[in-house]
Amino acid sequence: MSSEFKGLVAVITGAGSGIGLALSKLFHEDGVTVYGLDLQEGEMKPYAHFIQCDVGNTASVAAAFAELGKQTQVIDILANNAGIGSIGSVEDATDEEWHHVLNVNVAGTSRVSAAAMPFLRKSKCPSIVNSSSIAATAGIPKRAVYSASKGAVMTLTLAMAADHVKEGIRVNCVNPGTADTPWVARLLSKATDPVAERAALQARQPMGRLVSPEEVASAIAYLASPRQSSTTGTILAVDGGMQGLRLPK
Repeated sequence: MSSEFKGLVAVITGAGSGIGLALSKLFHEDGVTVYGLDLQEGEMKPYAHFIQCDVGNTASVAAAFAELGKQTQVIDILANNAGIGSIGSVEDATDEEWHHVLNVNVAGTSRVSAAAMPFLRKSKCPSIVNSSSIAATAGIPKRAVYSASKGAVMTLTLAMAADHVKEGIRVNCVNPGTADTPWVARLLSKATDPVAERAALQARQPMGRLVSPEEVASAIAYLASPRQSSTTGTILAVDGGMQGLRLPK
């Protein structure tokens, strides 16, 4: 058990599956009391206390934190992991899609963070880690709306870090590459040739495979660790080399 995390309290959005679930499991094993905010409990039950929450709805977030306040007065770590995807170019995108994706991915991160601030201010080692994406820093075909939202999450991270650095609240984010999550599995299932599409996604990342949820969870834990007390406003890529490497074919 990592002594740095023992006894801390974490709130993880999107904790029912994928990266959020992997982080819930990791923190639970390290002695953290975990509260998982999600639309459905999913598989978090062994690792986190489920609180139903739609990050895209202000009233739902307020109700979730009112419930959370009955169980804890302090949050040490907030992991803003909940988000939705989108496929297509700007020609494909509708106004409804723009509003929906930006509301969940960007405004959702903001409204959850705002609700968590009174709890974070009571912590001795407060930290927020947002989940952005490789799509924030690299042009990926057919991801216009999603990329815009994740670019906004990345720059929102920097703005939040600047706003709260004097309070000692650290704010960082991870930029995962294509991860082996249920969301990606659903995308692959809709492809004409799922096997070929998966191979293409793997080949796109220099390491030749998808990123695992556990690898992203480990990166989030690193940024959230009290041992990283001077790390704020940092963007950590977990992308199999996709952003930084240019290998010969």
